[in-house]
Amino acid sequence: PAATLADVTPAEALRHPTWSMGPKITVDSATMMNKALELIEARWLFGVPAGQLEVLVHPQSIVHSLVEFVDGSVIAQLSPPDMRLPIQYALSYPRRLPGPARRLDVAVPLTLDFEPPDPARFPALRLGLEAAERGGTAGAVLNAANEEAVQGFLDGRLRFTDIAEVCAGVLAAHPYRSDPELDELRALDTWARQEVASWASV
Repeated sequence: PAATLADVTPAEALRHPTWSMGPKITVDSATMMNKALELIEARWLFGVPAGQLEVLVHPQSIVHSLVEFVDGSVIAQLSPPDMRLPIQYALSYPRRLPGPARRLDVAVPLTLDFEPPDPARFPALRLGLEAAERGGTAGAVLNAANEEAVQGFLDGRLRFTDIAEVCAGVLAAHPYRSDPELDELRALDTWARQEVASWASV
């Protein structure tokens, strides 16, 4: 339940049921900030309006992408949850090379579930959509604030539920620019981190 999330410890947040990842990404997965940031990525990489983006929870972490064609057929990319596979493909692209990642055994009964996330449990998703809609400096500020807030949680200076709350406060308070230059983004990245540090020290 969302009411119990304030008591989540770093050790609990780092126990991901399907993926083996680093601490920061694992906490992002627990808050769903990883998906919030992916909403921003999708907005810019694919030119999709933020209003057309949505998130589905897939507990098994086996389906990594789906493409629907005009005739209604769908092609899926499936594999066991193993970060070595996408890392290897990023390095070898466009070639597919033999590697150490586990193989998907289709002879074993397979369940694939998809469900909408609980917005009360995952407020970070709203922040991602907001940043995707606003564009400009919003995405960079949210990312920087989240990095610092997650570190504050891992260090014991922030509660689990503080992560999204602090990020929301920093995002709302930042001096927004719709068409920033690179130096402005760098300055706001630094500013956002300092703002989170001040929250975490209270």
